This record gives sequence, C-alpha cells and structure tokens, in this order.
Amino acid sequence: MTARVLVVDDIPVNVRLLEAKLSAEYFHVQTASGGQEALTKVHDDPPDIVLLDVMMPGMDGFEVCRRMKQDPACAHVPVVMVTALDQPSDRVKGLDAGADDFLTKPVDDLSMFARVRSLVRMKSMFEELRMREETRQTLGLSDANALAKGRDPTGAILFIDDRLDLPLWLDTLSCLGNDVTGTSDFDAALTHTREHSYDAIIVSVSSPLFDGLRLLSEIRANPSLRNTPVIALVAAGDHRKLAQALDLGANDYLHLPLDRSEFVVRVKTQLRKKMYTDLLRQNVQRGMEMALRDHLTGLFNRRYLSQHLETVLKCASPAKPVSLLIMDIDYFSRVNNTYGHLAGDEVLRQFAGRLVENIRGIDLACRYGGEEFVVVLSDTDPNVACVVGERLRRAVEKAAFQVEQPSAQIPVTVSIGVASSTGGESSAALLRRADQALYRAKGEGRNRVIAEIAEAA
Repeated sequence: MTARVLVVDDIPVNVRLLEAKLSAEYFHVQTASGGQEALTKVHDDPPDIVLLDVMMPGMDGFEVCRRMKQDPACAHVPVVMVTALDQPSDRVKGLDAGADDFLTKPVDDLSMFARVRSLVRMKSMFEELRMREETRQTLGLSDANALAKGRDPTGAILFIDDRLDLPLWLDTLSCLGNDVTGTSDFDAALTHTREHSYDAIIVSVSSPLFDGLRLLSEIRANPSLRNTPVIALVAAGDHRKLAQALDLGANDYLHLPLDRSEFVVRVKTQLRKKMYTDLLRQNVQRGMEMALRDHLTGLFNRRYLSQHLETVLKCASPAKPVSLLIMDIDYFSRVNNTYGHLAGDEVLRQFAGRLVENIRGIDLACRYGGEEFVVVLSDTDPNVACVVGERLRRAVEKAAFQVEQPSAQIPVTVSIGVASSTGGESSAALLRRADQALYRAKGEGRNRVIAEIAEAA
C-alpha cells in the first residue's frame, strides 16, 4: 500500500537518501528541514506517517514529537524516529514522547518499509473510528478523550515465549497491575486465545520450540482477536522475521534480549491504544443504536423497522408467513392531558416493557411513532398472530400502569390490527393492510384485535 510520508531531517543528504528509497517503494514523499517547518506542515496537511530525525538544531525530534501529539489536528499521525542514537534510554525517551517506533541508523530497508506499511495500515483502520467520534463530539454525544483521560493502561495479557526468564517478565507485567498468563506451548497458546479475552498478546517469533509466525497468523485469523494488539519478540538482527511479523499483523515489536524500560513503555502504549480504540468502537456502536432505537422506550425505531421488514418479507413463503401487529394505545391524549407528559412518557416505557415480555426473542417490537407500536412476527400464520395480539391486549389491560409523578394508577387499553403475508408483497403494502385493520378495531369500539387477511397469492 502507498502512503504520504513526511521526512524530517536537517541534513539534506539524509533527506534525499530516504526520499529516493521511499519513492522507489511508491510512497509519496514530502520533506521538512527542521522542527518548526515539520510542525507547520503536519498541522496544515497531516501526512499518513512522519519519519523524524532526533538530533536537529533549534528543536530536537523529541520536542517535535511531543508537540505533534499535543495537537489534536495531528495527534493521530504515527511517528517513527530515525536516528543515529542507539542507547536504550534514547529509545525509551522517544517512545515516552509519543513516537510509535525508534529506528537506529543504519536502518534495514526491509524492516523500515514493513514498519511504515504496518503503521499506515493501523492508522487507516483507526481513522474511520476517529472521524465517527469527531462527528459524535460535534453533536455533543460523547467525548472519548475525556473519558479515557487519567485511566491506567492495564489489562489481560497473554505472554507466549520459551525463555528461562519468562517468569521475570510475567512478574514485571503483574506488578504494573495486569492480569498475566504465560505459556511456552503452541497448542496451549491457541487454547488460551479461544477461551479467554485479552487486551494484548506478546509472542516470540524467534522461538526454536514453536513457529511464532504461524501462531501470529492463527491469532490474526481469529475474528475475536483482530483488534487485540500483538507485540512480536524478535531476535536482534533478524530483519526478515521482523518484516514478516509486521506484515502478518503485529502491532509492535521488541528486540531480544529485552530491555525492561522499553518493554514496559511499549506494552503500556499498546494497552493505551487498545483502551482508546475500544472506547471509540463502543461509541460508534452506541451511535448506531441511537440512530436505530427509540430513545424513550429502547425499542427499535421506524427506520430499523422498514429495513427489517423488507428483509423478512424476502424470506416469506406459504410455509413461512410473516405477520404484523400494529397497535395504538386507546385515548392516549387523555393520559397526557390528565396526568401530564412525564406520566405519558412513563406509560409508553412500561407499555414497551409489556410488549417485550409477551413476544418471542426472534420477534421484533418497534415504536412506530407517538403512541403507535409495531410487532413483526416471523414464521407466524394469521391465526397465531391473532392469538399473540390477544395476549398482548390482555397484558396491557389486566393491570393499571403505575406512575410516580403524579402518583397514580392509570388504566390503559390498546387496539391492534393484524396482517399477514406469504411473500410477493412490499413492506409498505403489509403495513397499509395492518393499519386498515387497526382503524377497524378503533372504529368497532377499541380495545380489540382485528385481522386483515391477505388473499392467497
């Protein structure tokens, strides 16, 4: 995959070299010769990734990275520091500043290209969630940044390795507040991933006892683990396996032997990203539910009903008819006029609850609008639908609705129209017939069930 890459370095020959290598791999390259220029370009037109030198005059790479991550316009852009610094403390400093990776010169091209593609791929998946969340925040529906702020990045971690000092690293993670499981067996690791949920998985791809790359591919093939961050442990200098691990979906990597400080920082970073992306996905899911559910009753709304009804009607047949109940609370305006709209809302909520309690799990209850409700009964003939309608009518009538403001017991009845289809009919036509039956029920005295039976197709 291609991407827009910003190369930041104050030495022209380094810029030209990286530009040539990246262009040969079909990346679109932009350049900046200093920290302030880089910040301006990233803010005005965020690239897909930044390759950032550390040792620059005026503003070093650490400060550039920190400022980038504090700017909401570009905080999501991945940063890879490319530098001659080679001390573990430098790597940790870069990761603490917000860098996604820290590559020491001379950089292996295979590893660099794999890392760039991996980070761009993850950014693309994250970008859709981020844009949806921005829309929700604009509408005042959520603030994921505020919700995630101050929370410690801890979670359940699976550590798959065969080294003798594995207990030491398990203890390191446990001391940070994580729930850690360790194993050195391929089959046991797969069993763990199938039976438990993890917030991060650490797997050695350089183990002589099991095929770590195969295990990584099995993990990524599991739909329930597709969003779980995986950190690959790779022997220093094994660029081929590192590139393969990144191409297979590893989110990050650590060179062996492990450095404790870098190990802790990278694990925390992946847990923090998982925590944030989980929050975004939950917000997206809530947004979808808000768009498809009635906020007062919790039932699905008219928009969802139209789509669902079209789907079930496509499967309707004489052997599997679809029935529809459309119901209207009798004289509901009197409830609002007598007891107030808060009491009316409470009646609607309780009415919805009684509907759900008296239908099957496969049936669909919706609020159609105002005091009108619809129930879709799959694989249900007209006679059974009328029985269900009568059960619902009695469930509403048998006990008054208790409301608190004002304190009252409100008697309620409902009129119900029934229509059925064996296929070859649109959802609009079925709704229209059910609505006609409802008007008959109301015209004949209310508090009753009337069926409008379709002619045989």
